Amino acid sequence: MANFFSDNKDLQFHLQHPLMRKIVELKERGFAEKDLYDYAPQDFDDAMDNYRRVLEIAGEVCGEVIAPNAEGVDHEGPRVVDDHVEYASGTVENMKAVVDAGLSGMTLPRKYDGLNFPLICFVMANEMVARADASFENIWGLQDCAETLNEFASEEIKQKYLPWVSAGATCAMDLTEPDAGSDLGAVMLKATWSEERQTWLLNGVKRFITNGDGEVSLVLARTEEGTTDARGLSMLVYDKRDGGVKVRRIENKLGIKGSPTCELVFTNAPAELVGDRKMGLIKYVMSLMNAARLGIGAQSTGLSEAAYREALKYAQERMQFGKPIIEFPAVAEMLSNMKAKLYGSRAMLYETTRFVEIYKDYTHLSHDRKLTPEERAEMKTYTRLADAFTQMVGEQLSAMPAGFVDYYLAMVGAVQLPQAEGIDLLHGVLEAQERAQLLEETLALQNTMLRLSLPTMIASSSLYSGILCCHVPSTMLARRGADIEHKTLDKWRLGR
Repeated sequence: MANFFSDNKDLQFHLQHPLMRKIVELKERGFAEKDLYDYAPQDFDDAMDNYRRVLEIAGEVCGEVIAPNAEGVDHEGPRVVDDHVEYASGTVENMKAVVDAGLSGMTLPRKYDGLNFPLICFVMANEMVARADASFENIWGLQDCAETLNEFASEEIKQKYLPWVSAGATCAMDLTEPDAGSDLGAVMLKATWSEERQTWLLNGVKRFITNGDGEVSLVLARTEEGTTDARGLSMLVYDKRDGGVKVRRIENKLGIKGSPTCELVFTNAPAELVGDRKMGLIKYVMSLMNAARLGIGAQSTGLSEAAYREALKYAQERMQFGKPIIEFPAVAEMLSNMKAKLYGSRAMLYETTRFVEIYKDYTHLSHDRKLTPEERAEMKTYTRLADAFTQMVGEQLSAMPAGFVDYYLAMVGAVQLPQAEGIDLLHGVLEAQERAQLLEETLALQNTMLRLSLPTMIASSSLYSGILCCHVPSTMLARRGADIEHKTLDKWRLGR
Protein backbone atom coordinates (compact mmCIF):
# COMPACT_ATOMS: atom_id res chain seq x y z
CA MET A 1 0.00 0.00 0.00
CA ALA A 2 1.25 3.47 -0.89
CA ASN A 3 2.13 5.61 2.13
CA PHE A 4 3.63 9.06 1.56
CA PHE A 5 5.05 9.23 5.08
CA SER A 6 6.58 5.77 5.40
CA ASP A 7 8.30 6.05 2.00
CA ASN A 8 9.93 9.40 2.81
CA LYS A 9 12.94 9.01 5.11
CA ASP A 10 13.82 12.69 4.88
CA LEU A 11 10.38 13.66 6.19
CA GLN A 12 10.76 11.24 9.09
CA PHE A 13 14.21 12.66 9.79
CA HIS A 14 12.84 16.17 10.29
CA LEU A 15 10.31 14.90 12.81
CA GLN A 16 13.25 13.85 15.04
CA HIS A 17 14.77 17.33 15.32
CA PRO A 18 16.26 18.17 18.77
CA LEU A 19 13.93 21.18 19.13
CA MET A 20 10.94 18.83 19.18
CA ARG A 21 11.44 18.24 22.90
CA LYS A 22 11.09 21.95 23.59
CA ILE A 23 8.14 22.24 21.20
CA VAL A 24 6.30 19.33 22.86
CA GLU A 25 6.89 20.79 26.33
CA LEU A 26 5.47 24.15 25.27
CA LYS A 27 2.55 22.63 23.37
CA GLU A 28 1.57 20.21 26.13
CA ARG A 29 2.17 22.62 29.05
CA GLY A 30 3.83 19.92 31.12
CA PHE A 31 1.29 17.32 29.92
CA ALA A 32 -1.40 18.97 32.02
CA GLU A 33 -4.20 17.34 30.00
CA LYS A 34 -3.03 13.74 30.27
CA ASP A 35 -5.80 12.91 32.75
CA LEU A 36 -8.50 14.97 31.01
CA TYR A 37 -8.45 13.40 27.54
CA ASP A 38 -7.85 9.76 26.79
CA TYR A 39 -5.89 10.66 23.64
CA ALA A 40 -3.60 13.21 25.33
CA PRO A 41 0.04 12.03 25.62
CA GLN A 42 1.51 11.03 28.95
CA ASP A 43 5.08 12.13 28.22
CA PHE A 44 7.42 13.18 25.39
CA ASP A 45 7.86 9.70 23.95
CA ASP A 46 4.11 9.14 23.95
CA ALA A 47 3.59 12.47 22.16
CA MET A 48 6.14 11.63 19.47
CA ASP A 49 4.55 8.22 18.99
CA ASN A 50 1.17 9.93 18.54
CA TYR A 51 2.62 12.25 15.90
CA ARG A 52 4.20 9.39 13.97
CA ARG A 53 1.04 7.30 14.01
CA VAL A 54 -1.18 10.13 12.78
CA LEU A 55 1.30 11.11 10.07
CA GLU A 56 1.37 7.49 8.94
CA ILE A 57 -2.42 7.61 8.66
CA ALA A 58 -2.17 10.86 6.71
CA GLY A 59 0.45 9.31 4.45
CA GLU A 60 -1.80 6.35 3.75
CA VAL A 61 -4.79 8.57 2.92
CA CYS A 62 -2.60 10.57 0.55
CA GLY A 63 -1.18 7.51 -1.17
CA GLU A 64 -4.33 5.40 -1.35
CA VAL A 65 -7.11 7.98 -1.83
CA ILE A 66 -6.00 11.50 -2.74
CA ALA A 67 -3.26 10.66 -5.26
CA PRO A 68 -5.38 8.20 -7.29
CA ASN A 69 -8.18 10.81 -7.44
CA ALA A 70 -5.93 13.67 -8.58
CA GLU A 71 -6.20 13.20 -12.35
CA GLY A 72 -9.98 12.85 -12.26
CA VAL A 73 -10.31 15.95 -10.07
CA ASP A 74 -8.15 17.93 -12.51
CA HIS A 75 -10.34 16.92 -15.45
CA GLU A 76 -13.69 17.36 -13.72
CA GLY A 77 -12.97 20.39 -11.57
CA PRO A 78 -15.45 22.32 -9.41
CA ARG A 79 -18.43 24.23 -10.80
CA VAL A 80 -20.93 26.87 -9.72
CA VAL A 81 -24.43 25.57 -9.00
CA ASP A 82 -27.09 27.93 -7.61
CA ASP A 83 -24.49 30.56 -6.68
CA HIS A 84 -22.34 28.12 -4.70
CA VAL A 85 -19.40 25.82 -5.42
CA GLU A 86 -19.93 22.15 -6.10
CA TYR A 87 -16.65 20.22 -5.76
CA ALA A 88 -15.47 17.52 -8.14
CA SER A 89 -16.56 14.04 -7.06
CA GLY A 90 -12.95 13.09 -6.27
CA THR A 91 -12.60 16.13 -3.99
CA VAL A 92 -15.74 15.10 -2.10
CA GLU A 93 -14.24 11.63 -1.63
CA ASN A 94 -10.97 13.18 -0.45
CA MET A 95 -12.76 15.35 2.10
CA LYS A 96 -14.62 12.39 3.52
CA ALA A 97 -11.38 10.40 3.78
CA VAL A 98 -9.48 13.08 5.70
CA VAL A 99 -12.40 13.80 8.03
CA ASP A 100 -12.93 10.09 8.72
CA ALA A 101 -9.20 9.78 9.44
CA GLY A 102 -9.43 12.57 12.04
CA LEU A 103 -7.12 14.94 10.14
CA SER A 104 -9.16 18.09 10.75
CA GLY A 105 -8.24 20.55 13.48
CA MET A 106 -4.77 19.05 13.81
CA THR A 107 -3.25 22.02 15.64
CA LEU A 108 -6.33 23.17 17.56
CA PRO A 109 -6.59 22.66 21.33
CA ARG A 110 -8.34 19.55 22.61
CA LYS A 111 -11.07 21.59 24.29
CA TYR A 112 -12.20 22.50 20.76
CA ASP A 113 -12.02 18.84 19.66
CA GLY A 114 -8.63 19.33 18.01
CA LEU A 115 -5.56 17.10 18.24
CA ASN A 116 -3.32 19.82 19.76
CA PHE A 117 -0.46 18.79 17.45
CA PRO A 118 2.53 21.05 16.79
CA LEU A 119 2.47 23.07 13.61
CA ILE A 120 5.29 20.97 12.17
CA CYS A 121 3.00 17.91 12.01
CA PHE A 122 0.37 19.92 10.15
CA VAL A 123 2.94 21.24 7.68
CA MET A 124 4.24 17.70 7.09
CA ALA A 125 0.69 16.55 6.38
CA ASN A 126 0.34 19.53 4.05
CA GLU A 127 3.44 18.47 2.14
CA MET A 128 2.14 14.94 1.72
CA VAL A 129 -1.29 16.15 0.57
CA ALA A 130 0.36 18.48 -1.95
CA ARG A 131 2.49 15.63 -3.26
CA ALA A 132 -0.75 13.70 -3.85
CA ASP A 133 -2.81 16.61 -5.24
CA ALA A 134 -1.75 20.25 -4.91
CA SER A 135 -5.29 21.49 -5.60
CA PHE A 136 -6.71 19.53 -2.67
CA GLU A 137 -3.94 20.89 -0.44
CA ASN A 138 -5.34 24.35 -1.22
CA ILE A 139 -8.70 23.28 0.22
CA TRP A 140 -7.67 21.08 3.14
CA GLY A 141 -4.68 23.23 4.14
CA LEU A 142 -6.85 26.29 4.73
CA GLN A 143 -7.90 24.86 8.08
CA ASP A 144 -4.95 26.86 9.40
CA CYS A 145 -7.30 29.89 9.25
CA ALA A 146 -8.70 28.50 12.49
CA GLU A 147 -5.36 29.21 14.14
CA THR A 148 -5.99 32.93 13.66
CA LEU A 149 -9.34 32.56 15.41
CA ASN A 150 -7.68 30.56 18.18
CA GLU A 151 -5.07 33.26 18.66
CA PHE A 152 -7.17 36.42 18.44
CA ALA A 153 -10.92 35.73 18.61
CA SER A 154 -13.17 35.89 21.67
CA GLU A 155 -14.01 32.72 23.55
CA GLU A 156 -17.56 32.88 22.22
CA ILE A 157 -16.33 32.87 18.62
CA LYS A 158 -13.86 30.09 19.37
CA GLN A 159 -16.58 27.91 20.86
CA LYS A 160 -18.77 28.48 17.80
CA TYR A 161 -16.24 27.89 15.02
CA LEU A 162 -13.28 25.83 16.19
CA PRO A 163 -15.15 22.59 16.98
CA TRP A 164 -16.81 22.94 13.56
CA VAL A 165 -13.40 23.14 11.88
CA SER A 166 -12.25 20.13 13.90
CA ALA A 167 -15.29 18.28 12.54
CA GLY A 168 -14.25 19.04 8.96
CA ALA A 169 -15.61 22.50 8.07
CA THR A 170 -13.74 24.08 5.14
CA CYS A 171 -12.17 27.53 5.43
CA ALA A 172 -11.21 30.51 3.29
CA MET A 173 -9.25 33.76 3.53
CA ASP A 174 -11.28 36.52 1.82
CA LEU A 175 -8.64 39.20 1.34
CA THR A 176 -8.11 40.36 -2.26
CA GLU A 177 -10.46 42.48 -4.37
CA PRO A 178 -10.58 43.61 -8.01
CA ASP A 179 -8.60 46.76 -7.11
CA ALA A 180 -6.73 45.44 -4.10
CA GLY A 181 -4.40 42.54 -4.82
CA SER A 182 -0.92 42.96 -3.39
CA ASP A 183 -2.02 46.34 -2.01
CA LEU A 184 -4.35 45.03 0.68
CA GLY A 185 -4.44 48.45 2.29
CA ALA A 186 -6.74 49.46 -0.58
CA VAL A 187 -9.46 46.93 0.37
CA MET A 188 -12.88 48.60 0.15
CA LEU A 189 -15.40 45.85 1.03
CA LYS A 190 -17.58 47.57 3.64
CA ALA A 191 -18.51 46.30 7.06
CA THR A 192 -21.26 48.32 8.74
CA TRP A 193 -22.77 47.74 12.15
CA SER A 194 -26.51 47.01 12.14
CA GLU A 195 -28.26 48.10 15.33
CA GLU A 196 -31.37 46.30 14.23
CA ARG A 197 -29.67 42.93 13.70
CA GLN A 198 -26.89 43.51 16.24
CA THR A 199 -24.23 42.29 13.85
CA TRP A 200 -21.80 43.49 11.21
CA LEU A 201 -23.04 43.40 7.60
CA LEU A 202 -20.63 42.94 4.70
CA ASN A 203 -21.17 44.47 1.25
CA GLY A 204 -18.82 44.38 -1.72
CA VAL A 205 -16.80 42.07 -3.96
CA LYS A 206 -13.84 39.78 -3.33
CA ARG A 207 -11.85 38.24 -6.17
CA PHE A 208 -9.27 35.44 -6.58
CA ILE A 209 -10.37 33.81 -3.30
CA THR A 210 -9.02 30.29 -2.88
CA ASN A 211 -11.83 27.94 -1.84
CA GLY A 212 -14.01 31.03 -1.72
CA ASP A 213 -17.19 29.15 -0.83
CA GLY A 214 -15.65 27.75 2.35
CA GLU A 215 -17.89 27.25 5.36
CA VAL A 216 -15.82 29.48 7.65
CA SER A 217 -14.28 32.59 6.07
CA LEU A 218 -11.96 35.21 7.48
CA VAL A 219 -12.86 38.47 5.74
CA LEU A 220 -10.75 41.63 5.59
CA ALA A 221 -13.19 44.54 5.48
CA ARG A 222 -13.35 48.30 6.04
CA THR A 223 -15.15 49.05 9.30
CA GLU A 224 -14.08 52.69 9.64
CA GLU A 225 -16.12 54.95 7.40
CA GLY A 226 -14.17 57.62 5.54
CA THR A 227 -10.81 55.82 5.71
CA THR A 228 -8.79 54.69 2.69
CA ASP A 229 -5.74 53.05 4.24
CA ALA A 230 -4.85 50.01 6.36
CA ARG A 231 -5.88 51.71 9.60
CA GLY A 232 -9.54 51.42 8.63
CA LEU A 233 -9.48 47.65 8.12
CA SER A 234 -10.69 44.96 10.51
CA MET A 235 -10.91 41.18 10.45
CA LEU A 236 -14.32 39.49 10.57
CA VAL A 237 -15.46 35.89 10.44
CA TYR A 238 -18.34 34.84 8.18
CA ASP A 239 -20.48 31.71 8.59
CA LYS A 240 -21.68 30.30 5.26
CA ARG A 241 -24.85 29.01 6.96
CA ASP A 242 -25.97 32.61 7.50
CA GLY A 243 -26.10 33.33 3.76
CA GLY A 244 -25.51 36.65 2.02
CA VAL A 245 -22.58 35.59 -0.21
CA LYS A 246 -22.86 34.39 -3.80
CA VAL A 247 -20.16 32.88 -6.00
CA ARG A 248 -20.19 34.86 -9.23
CA ARG A 249 -17.69 32.66 -11.02
CA ILE A 250 -14.76 30.27 -10.69
CA GLU A 251 -11.54 31.38 -12.40
CA ASN A 252 -10.27 29.17 -15.22
CA LYS A 253 -6.69 28.54 -14.09
CA LEU A 254 -3.76 26.87 -15.81
CA GLY A 255 -3.30 24.39 -12.97
CA ILE A 256 -4.61 23.31 -9.53
CA LYS A 257 -8.01 23.16 -11.18
CA GLY A 258 -9.58 21.14 -8.38
CA SER A 259 -9.28 24.18 -6.09
CA PRO A 260 -12.05 26.74 -6.77
CA THR A 261 -10.64 30.26 -7.06
CA CYS A 262 -13.75 32.39 -6.73
CA GLU A 263 -15.18 35.84 -7.24
CA LEU A 264 -17.60 36.53 -4.38
CA VAL A 265 -20.42 39.05 -4.02
CA PHE A 266 -21.35 40.05 -0.45
CA THR A 267 -24.85 41.44 0.08
CA ASN A 268 -25.65 42.24 3.71
CA ALA A 269 -23.73 39.13 4.76
CA PRO A 270 -23.65 38.93 8.59
CA ALA A 271 -20.24 38.59 10.20
CA GLU A 272 -18.56 38.77 13.61
CA LEU A 273 -15.59 40.93 14.55
CA VAL A 274 -12.34 39.12 15.32
CA GLY A 275 -10.20 40.88 17.92
CA ASP A 276 -9.97 44.67 17.82
CA ARG A 277 -11.17 47.07 15.16
CA LYS A 278 -8.56 48.66 12.87
CA MET A 279 -6.11 45.80 13.45
CA GLY A 280 -7.26 43.59 10.58
CA LEU A 281 -4.33 44.12 8.23
CA ILE A 282 -1.77 45.53 10.62
CA LYS A 283 -1.87 42.62 13.05
CA TYR A 284 -4.18 39.75 12.12
CA VAL A 285 -3.44 39.36 8.41
CA MET A 286 0.28 39.56 9.15
CA SER A 287 -0.08 36.67 11.59
CA LEU A 288 -2.27 34.81 9.10
CA MET A 289 0.40 35.19 6.41
CA ASN A 290 3.03 33.44 8.52
CA ALA A 291 0.93 30.28 8.47
CA ALA A 292 -0.09 30.80 4.83
CA ARG A 293 3.52 31.05 3.71
CA LEU A 294 4.30 27.78 5.45
CA GLY A 295 1.39 26.27 3.55
CA ILE A 296 2.77 27.55 0.25
CA GLY A 297 6.20 26.23 1.19
CA ALA A 298 4.73 22.82 2.01
CA GLN A 299 2.78 22.79 -1.24
CA SER A 300 5.91 23.64 -3.22
CA THR A 301 8.00 21.02 -1.44
CA GLY A 302 5.31 18.38 -1.95
CA LEU A 303 5.09 19.19 -5.66
CA SER A 304 8.86 19.03 -5.94
CA GLU A 305 8.94 15.65 -4.17
CA ALA A 306 6.41 14.30 -6.67
CA ALA A 307 8.33 15.75 -9.62
CA TYR A 308 11.65 14.32 -8.42
CA ARG A 309 10.20 10.85 -7.93
CA GLU A 310 8.58 10.95 -11.36
CA ALA A 311 11.82 12.09 -12.99
CA LEU A 312 13.88 9.46 -11.15
CA LYS A 313 11.46 6.70 -12.14
CA TYR A 314 11.50 7.81 -15.78
CA ALA A 315 15.30 8.02 -15.87
CA GLN A 316 15.65 4.54 -14.40
CA GLU A 317 13.17 2.98 -16.86
CA ARG A 318 13.95 4.83 -20.09
CA MET A 319 16.57 2.94 -22.13
CA GLN A 320 18.85 4.57 -24.71
CA PHE A 321 22.07 3.25 -26.23
CA GLY A 322 21.53 0.01 -24.34
CA LYS A 323 21.34 1.47 -20.83
CA PRO A 324 18.97 3.56 -18.67
CA ILE A 325 19.40 7.29 -19.21
CA ILE A 326 20.16 7.80 -15.52
CA GLU A 327 23.65 6.54 -16.32
CA PHE A 328 24.32 9.50 -18.62
CA PRO A 329 26.20 12.21 -16.70
CA ALA A 330 23.96 15.07 -17.85
CA VAL A 331 20.80 13.32 -16.66
CA ALA A 332 22.42 12.23 -13.40
CA GLU A 333 23.49 15.83 -12.84
CA MET A 334 19.97 17.10 -13.32
CA LEU A 335 18.59 14.52 -10.89
CA SER A 336 21.19 15.30 -8.27
CA ASN A 337 20.40 18.99 -8.67
CA MET A 338 16.73 18.28 -8.07
CA LYS A 339 17.46 16.14 -5.03
CA ALA A 340 19.75 18.70 -3.42
CA LYS A 341 17.26 21.51 -3.92
CA LEU A 342 14.42 19.34 -2.64
CA TYR A 343 16.27 18.39 0.55
CA GLY A 344 17.47 21.95 1.06
CA SER A 345 14.01 23.42 0.63
CA ARG A 346 12.54 20.90 3.05
CA ALA A 347 15.21 21.77 5.64
CA MET A 348 14.39 25.47 5.32
CA LEU A 349 10.64 24.79 5.48
CA TYR A 350 10.76 22.80 8.70
CA GLU A 351 13.31 24.98 10.42
CA THR A 352 11.06 27.97 9.71
CA THR A 353 8.05 26.02 10.96
CA ARG A 354 9.83 25.39 14.24
CA PHE A 355 10.48 29.13 14.63
CA VAL A 356 6.80 29.92 14.04
CA GLU A 357 5.69 27.13 16.38
CA ILE A 358 7.81 28.29 19.31
CA TYR A 359 6.85 31.96 19.12
CA LYS A 360 3.15 31.07 18.78
CA ASP A 361 3.35 28.68 21.74
CA TYR A 362 4.86 31.44 23.86
CA THR A 363 2.10 33.78 22.67
CA HIS A 364 -0.59 31.35 23.85
CA LEU A 365 1.29 30.76 27.09
CA SER A 366 1.41 34.53 27.74
CA HIS A 367 -2.41 34.60 27.74
CA ASP A 368 -2.46 32.21 30.71
CA ARG A 369 0.41 33.53 32.78
CA LYS A 370 3.14 36.12 32.82
CA LEU A 371 6.25 35.02 30.93
CA THR A 372 9.60 35.06 32.67
CA PRO A 373 12.27 37.48 31.36
CA GLU A 374 14.06 34.55 29.73
CA GLU A 375 10.85 33.38 28.06
CA ARG A 376 10.07 36.88 26.78
CA ALA A 377 13.55 37.21 25.34
CA GLU A 378 13.27 33.81 23.67
CA MET A 379 9.83 34.65 22.29
CA LYS A 380 11.20 37.87 20.82
CA THR A 381 14.10 36.00 19.19
CA TYR A 382 11.88 33.37 17.60
CA THR A 383 9.39 36.00 16.46
CA ARG A 384 12.13 37.84 14.59
CA LEU A 385 13.38 34.62 13.04
CA ALA A 386 9.87 33.60 12.03
CA ASP A 387 9.18 36.98 10.41
CA ALA A 388 12.41 36.77 8.40
CA PHE A 389 12.25 33.14 7.37
CA THR A 390 8.57 32.91 6.47
CA GLN A 391 9.21 35.51 3.77
CA MET A 392 12.15 33.46 2.48
CA VAL A 393 10.01 30.32 2.41
CA GLY A 394 7.20 32.09 0.57
CA GLU A 395 9.48 33.67 -2.00
CA GLN A 396 12.11 31.00 -2.63
CA LEU A 397 10.27 27.71 -2.27
CA SER A 398 7.22 28.74 -4.29
CA ALA A 399 9.39 29.17 -7.40
CA MET A 400 11.09 25.79 -7.10
CA PRO A 401 8.53 23.40 -8.71
CA ALA A 402 8.68 25.32 -12.00
CA GLY A 403 12.42 24.71 -12.15
CA PHE A 404 11.85 21.00 -11.55
CA VAL A 405 9.51 20.91 -14.55
CA ASP A 406 12.26 22.47 -16.66
CA TYR A 407 14.66 19.70 -15.63
CA TYR A 408 12.11 17.01 -16.37
CA LEU A 409 11.32 18.43 -19.81
CA ALA A 410 15.01 18.71 -20.57
CA MET A 411 15.49 15.09 -19.54
CA VAL A 412 12.66 13.90 -21.77
CA GLY A 413 13.99 16.05 -24.62
CA ALA A 414 17.46 14.60 -24.24
CA VAL A 415 16.40 11.06 -25.07
CA GLN A 416 14.74 12.26 -28.25
CA LEU A 417 17.96 13.60 -29.73
CA PRO A 418 19.23 11.21 -32.45
CA GLN A 419 22.92 11.71 -31.74
CA ALA A 420 24.94 11.40 -28.58
CA GLU A 421 26.22 14.95 -29.08
CA GLY A 422 22.80 16.15 -27.95
CA ILE A 423 23.58 15.02 -24.42
CA ASP A 424 26.56 17.35 -24.36
CA LEU A 425 24.31 20.24 -25.34
CA LEU A 426 22.11 19.59 -22.32
CA HIS A 427 25.15 19.43 -20.07
CA GLY A 428 25.60 23.13 -20.77
CA VAL A 429 22.70 23.79 -18.42
CA LEU A 430 25.02 23.29 -15.48
CA GLU A 431 28.36 24.54 -16.74
CA ALA A 432 31.18 25.25 -14.33
CA GLN A 433 30.55 28.99 -14.24
CA GLU A 434 26.93 28.53 -13.16
CA ARG A 435 27.91 25.97 -10.53
CA ALA A 436 30.58 28.32 -9.24
CA GLN A 437 27.97 31.06 -8.91
CA LEU A 438 25.74 28.63 -7.01
CA LEU A 439 28.61 27.92 -4.64
CA GLU A 440 29.01 31.60 -3.82
CA GLU A 441 25.25 31.96 -3.26
CA THR A 442 25.25 28.88 -1.02
CA LEU A 443 28.19 30.14 1.05
CA ALA A 444 26.49 33.52 1.42
CA LEU A 445 23.32 31.78 2.61
CA GLN A 446 25.36 29.74 5.08
CA ASN A 447 26.99 32.85 6.49
CA THR A 448 23.57 34.49 6.89
CA MET A 449 22.26 31.47 8.79
CA LEU A 450 25.30 31.40 11.06
CA ARG A 451 24.83 35.07 11.87
CA LEU A 452 21.23 34.25 12.83
CA SER A 453 22.44 31.44 15.12
CA LEU A 454 20.99 28.60 13.09
CA PRO A 455 23.67 25.90 13.26
CA THR A 456 21.00 23.22 13.56
CA MET A 457 19.74 23.98 10.08
CA ILE A 458 23.20 23.54 8.60
CA ALA A 459 24.07 20.46 10.64
CA SER A 460 20.78 18.61 10.33
CA SER A 461 20.09 19.00 6.62
CA SER A 462 21.62 18.46 3.23
CA LEU A 463 21.04 22.05 2.19
CA TYR A 464 24.74 22.86 2.44
CA SER A 465 26.49 19.54 1.88
CA GLY A 466 24.02 18.31 -0.75
CA ILE A 467 24.24 21.39 -2.93
CA LEU A 468 28.00 21.55 -2.69
CA CYS A 469 28.53 17.89 -3.51
CA CYS A 470 26.17 17.98 -6.45
CA HIS A 471 26.90 21.28 -8.11
CA VAL A 472 30.42 22.43 -7.44
CA PRO A 473 33.31 21.25 -9.65
CA SER A 474 35.63 18.96 -7.71
CA THR A 475 38.60 21.20 -8.45
CA MET A 476 36.90 24.07 -6.64
CA LEU A 477 36.08 21.85 -3.68
CA ALA A 478 39.69 20.68 -3.59
CA ARG A 479 40.87 24.28 -3.43
CA ARG A 480 38.65 24.72 -0.36
CA GLY A 481 40.18 21.67 1.29
CA ALA A 482 37.25 19.37 0.58
CA ASP A 483 37.85 15.64 0.52
CA ILE A 484 35.46 13.88 -1.82
CA GLU A 485 34.99 10.16 -2.11
CA HIS A 486 33.90 9.95 -5.75
CA LYS A 487 32.41 6.48 -5.57
CA THR A 488 30.06 7.48 -2.74
CA LEU A 489 29.18 10.73 -4.48
CA ASP A 490 28.39 8.96 -7.76
CA LYS A 491 26.04 6.53 -6.01
CA TRP A 492 24.26 9.44 -4.30
CA ARG A 493 23.97 11.34 -7.59
CA LEU A 494 22.32 8.42 -9.34
CA GLY A 495 19.72 8.15 -6.60
CA ARG A 496 20.66 4.56 -5.76
